[in-house]
Amino acid sequence: MMSILVTGGAGYIGSHVVRALGLAGMDCVVIDDLSSGHAEFVPDEVPLVQASLLDAAAITRAMTDHSVEAVIHLAGFKYAGVSVDRPLHTYQQNVQGTVLLLEAMEANGVDALVFSSSAAVFGTPDVELVTEDTPTRPESPYGESKLIGEWLIADVGRSSGLRHTSLRYFNVVGSAVPELYDTSPHNLFPLVIKALREGRTPRINGTDYPTPDGTCVRDYIHVADLAEAHVVAARRLVEGETLEAVYNLGSGSGVSVREIMDAAAAATGIDFEPEIGPARPGDPARIVATGEQAARDLGWENRHTVHQMFASAWNAG
Repeated sequence: MMSILVTGGAGYIGSHVVRALGLAGMDCVVIDDLSSGHAEFVPDEVPLVQASLLDAAAITRAMTDHSVEAVIHLAGFKYAGVSVDRPLHTYQQNVQGTVLLLEAMEANGVDALVFSSSAAVFGTPDVELVTEDTPTRPESPYGESKLIGEWLIADVGRSSGLRHTSLRYFNVVGSAVPELYDTSPHNLFPLVIKALREGRTPRINGTDYPTPDGTCVRDYIHVADLAEAHVVAARRLVEGETLEAVYNLGSGSGVSVREIMDAAAAATGIDFEPEIGPARPGDPARIVATGEQAARDLGWENRHTVHQMFASAWNAG
C-alpha cells in the first residue's frame, strides 16, 4: 500500500497533518528528529522514523520501506528571530535538508510534494492585503531559507516534472484535539496561556498602531483548517493534477492582539486587563493575506473564530 511521507510529522503542525491524513483514509509515515517534535504526538499505528533530513540514507529507507508516493515537507528550523543568530544552522536544516529530500525523491521516483513554506518570505509587505503576487522580501535567515526552498522545488519541477505546491501561512494557532498542542516558546498563544496559568498578566506590545484598536493585526488561522489544506493538496497531486506553485493560506481579515486578549479572557473565565508595553522595533502594524486562490483550488477556508481558536488552545496540553 502506498503512503505519504510527512517530514516533521511529530511537531505541532505536522501531527495535525498526520491526523488529517488518517481521517481522510490516507496512510503515512513520519520522519522527525524530535528536536522540537514529540514522539507521543504520532499515533501508534503510524510509523515514526527518528532521523534528521540531513541523513540521506534514512530518508531513502523511509521511502523504500513504506512505498512512499508523495511527500508533505514540514520539517525545518522555524524560529525567525533565533535564525538571525544562527544563520548557518538555519540554512543547514532548511536548505540542505530540502536538497537531500529532493535528491531522495528523484532517486526513488517520488514525484509529488507539498512544501510547508511561510509568510516570512514576504518580510514586511507594504500592501493592505498580501496576495501570491506580492513581492517577496524576507527579513530573516528563516524567511530566506523558506524562499530558497520554494525556488529549489520549482527548479526541480521544471527539470524533472515533479508536481508540487508551496503553502505560505502566517500564525497557526489552536488545537484540533487536546493531545496535540503548540509547545513553541515564541508564539503568542502559548505565551498568553503560560502567563495565565502561572497567575501572571499577559502583555501587549504597543497600542498606538494605525489599526482600529491600536494593536497589531495579524493573520491567525486554526491548525485544523491548515492541516486539511495540506491533505487536499497532497491528494490532488497524487491524483496527477497540477496546482499553482504557491498558495497563501490567509484569512483575508486578520485579528488584533487586543481581540486575542479579549478571546483569552472569555475562553478562560479569567478577567484581566493586559499589561501595556512599548511597541517592538520592526513590528508592522498589519500583515494579512487573502486566501482566495487556495479557496478556489484547495477548498481552503478559515472555519474558526478567534474565540474558538483560543478556547481550543486553552483546553489542550
